Amino acid sequence: MSNDPYKILGVAKGAAQADIKKAYRKLAKTLHPDLHPGDKSKETEFQKVSSAYSIIGDPDKRKRFDAGEIDASGQEMPERQYYRQHAGADPHGRYESAAGFGDFEDASDIFADLFKGRAQARGGGGFAARGADVRYHLDVDFMDAARGAKRPIPLPDGGTIELSIPAGVDDGQTLRLRGKGRPGIGGGPTGDAYVEIAVKPHPLFRREGKDIEIDLPIGFDEAVLGARVEVPTLSGKVAMAIPKGASSGHRMRLKGQGIKPAKGTAGDQYVRLKIVLPEKIDDQMRSIAESWRDAVKDDPRAKLWRMT
Repeated sequence: MSNDPYKILGVAKGAAQADIKKAYRKLAKTLHPDLHPGDKSKETEFQKVSSAYSIIGDPDKRKRFDAGEIDASGQEMPERQYYRQHAGADPHGRYESAAGFGDFEDASDIFADLFKGRAQARGGGGFAARGADVRYHLDVDFMDAARGAKRPIPLPDGGTIELSIPAGVDDGQTLRLRGKGRPGIGGGPTGDAYVEIAVKPHPLFRREGKDIEIDLPIGFDEAVLGARVEVPTLSGKVAMAIPKGASSGHRMRLKGQGIKPAKGTAGDQYVRLKIVLPEKIDDQMRSIAESWRDAVKDDPRAKLWRMT
């Protein structure tokens, strides 16, 4: 696979940020390790996709990558490193601003010192500024997103933020934590923290808005004779009646068994039946099938040909 992040995500160099995010999520949901346990090749592809998105999914890093300032891993290009080394060696520090704020833990520290000095020069005149907002990315398990949960978010200073994930939070949704950003300057208010949620795919449940859909395997006898079976839902097992003569693809509805948001009505769960035969066909089942085929001249694809 190419190291070019655009090629890895399958997007053009002029693609909009929204299209890049859409391409990443599509690949991530397909390649996520939770769906391919033990598959090292899929895990490697997933890591490459995530690495590519970390570069061109960030507008600032994308701009620097396109300008040739950083490579596909986010590292400075050799000529940029050379420039930084010699700029940093300047005894008068006249290249400090050109090199950016990379050597400072927080750019707000620079401005805090600057305005503090100005205030002292004016005899203690007050200057206040709101603290900067911070942004985080959090991977959330499907069931936690559906049901709601609390998760700690590690901070650069070693602390944590306790995040309450509301029931029904969706993939790509951003949660706001008031006053959890950078501290203000000169007594100004603290900034906010914004957490973008990425919901991991689930091996069984699929989500469409507030609705949930699953594929339910049923036996040949259950399809022919009908049955009452247990169906997994977000809240546990629920009994459901399968009608006689059910076919694969038949879609049934469990009202109110979908996503239950904190506000508003709950969605539904849709169950798509899938007839599954035993791994080993014995003589009795083979005899039944042969007798059926001889007695009933039914073409299961008759409707298909009428539509062509």
